[in-house]
Amino acid sequence: MASGAVANAPPAGGANDVSMEEPKKMTREDWRKKKELEEQRKLGNAPAEVDEEGKDINPHIPQYISSVPWYIDPSKRPTLKHQRPQPEKQKQYNSSGDWYKRGVQEHTVATRYRKGACENCGALTHKKKDCMERPRKVGAKYTGMNIAPDEHVQPQLMFDYDGKRDRWNGYNPEEHMKIVEEYSKVDLAKRTLKAQKLQEELASGKLEQVERDHNSEDEDEDKYADDIDMPGQNFDSKRRITVRNLRIREDIAKYLRNLDPNSAYYDPKTRAMRENPYANTGKNPDEVGYAGDNFVRYTGDTISMAQTQLFAWEAYDKGSEVHLQADPTKLELLYKSFKVKKEDFKAQQKESILEKYGGQEHLDAPPAELLLAQTEDYVEYSRHGTVIKGQEKAIACSKYEEDVKINNHTCIWGSYWKEGRWGYKCCHSFVKFSYCTGEAGKEIANGEASLMEEQPEEEEHMTKPKTLMEIHQEKQKEKKKKKHKKSSNSDSEGEEKKKQEKLKKALNAEEARLLHIKEIMQLDERKRPYNSQHEAREPTEEEMEAYRMKRQRPDDPMASFLGQ
Repeated sequence: MASGAVANAPPAGGANDVSMEEPKKMTREDWRKKKELEEQRKLGNAPAEVDEEGKDINPHIPQYISSVPWYIDPSKRPTLKHQRPQPEKQKQYNSSGDWYKRGVQEHTVATRYRKGACENCGALTHKKKDCMERPRKVGAKYTGMNIAPDEHVQPQLMFDYDGKRDRWNGYNPEEHMKIVEEYSKVDLAKRTLKAQKLQEELASGKLEQVERDHNSEDEDEDKYADDIDMPGQNFDSKRRITVRNLRIREDIAKYLRNLDPNSAYYDPKTRAMRENPYANTGKNPDEVGYAGDNFVRYTGDTISMAQTQLFAWEAYDKGSEVHLQADPTKLELLYKSFKVKKEDFKAQQKESILEKYGGQEHLDAPPAELLLAQTEDYVEYSRHGTVIKGQEKAIACSKYEEDVKINNHTCIWGSYWKEGRWGYKCCHSFVKFSYCTGEAGKEIANGEASLMEEQPEEEEHMTKPKTLMEIHQEKQKEKKKKKHKKSSNSDSEGEEKKKQEKLKKALNAEEARLLHIKEIMQLDERKRPYNSQHEAREPTEEEMEAYRMKRQRPDDPMASFLGQ
């Protein structure tokens, strides 16, 4: 048994080796308890873990930051000391009061030369090459006389960011007292000069006359200045100064009436707040002291004045000679009669519809919102009462049809442009109402373009030198053509007549087109017709000739006589 006990005993020095062993695995129960404790610490129900310095560890810090690795020291508790600034790595800076010493040391003066001192002046704080004194004929090293005092040994100062940028570091405040004393002496001299001048005027009798003139001027100013009590000013007749009050103390700035950032917008440049700052607070605009700058525009007779002006413009367009400023009484009477007639017409129209179709009981019924006390319109409000979602403004649509795709096209007409022609991007077709061919149409269009580029090159390669027989045959054909020309002169005359008739028709069409353009240009831009639906085709030779003949050239000297 003894031998077994000895065999199972740990070896010597095992206590030191156990500390470096890998920690034992935790049981499932211990792991669960540890996780529950962490959750309680995160929720604040359990006290936070404390490190070796007695400081609390934030429970939300991850474990890999707070725990010490087991291979360094498994016995150490979790700590954040390694996350904090290390004192041995921190730089030591001088305080802001430290500065370089100036002058020389006055308490110690040497009487004989010391070893290692300056050979020129005898000071210990520098060498001969750094000496700032005039070079002596025989240095102090050899004479031992007039030994210069030692300077202060300058310290090696190290300042932080603010210390390096301190403008007044090292400044002696006693130097400023010299400036103060200088100004006080100048002020005292001015006062003595003024007192002497007054004594001289008093002795000569000029002072009494000057005082009388000043008193008469003060009486005239006080006569008007005592009655001044304008808002924004405070006039003091004795001191002759005007103190301007910027605003009344009881007045509240516009931007301080409602501190909610989502309330009415305040423009600091113009100092204007157009909307009501109490709009979402539930207060009545009539009860608050300020309801926005727009409140003045929409109160009183402003709305009725705008409606009257609008009625005057509409009546003038229909032929009535009325004007708001020229004849306001006539316009007011006409507007009142118009409103009465309009209301009567609406009432008669409503009665006629009810007599014919019925349904009076539906008009007398309350609205559906009050009957059901709910709607299906989703509206989301903030805590301040403003609308977050719902009741959004409708997007303004164009009066023209948009994104209309016809004949199986996936793109609209005008989405593709090449060589001055519009087409479809989906198939590269330039025909307006063509059927979409897709990628096949793109390949055909690209192939035609490449063929048009290759044709002139092929014609150049195909040209070969002609034989004598071919040249003889071409000459014979030319002779036959000359014989036929005489017989075809009569036919050419008929063709020329047809061309002239076509040219006349083209000229008439060009004149009609120019007149149409002139009429369109006289119209307003918003009332001009939309001409993109016209078919795009290539003009004929007669139309091009008519356009050249009718075109006006501004650089032509006879252009002014064309219309005569």
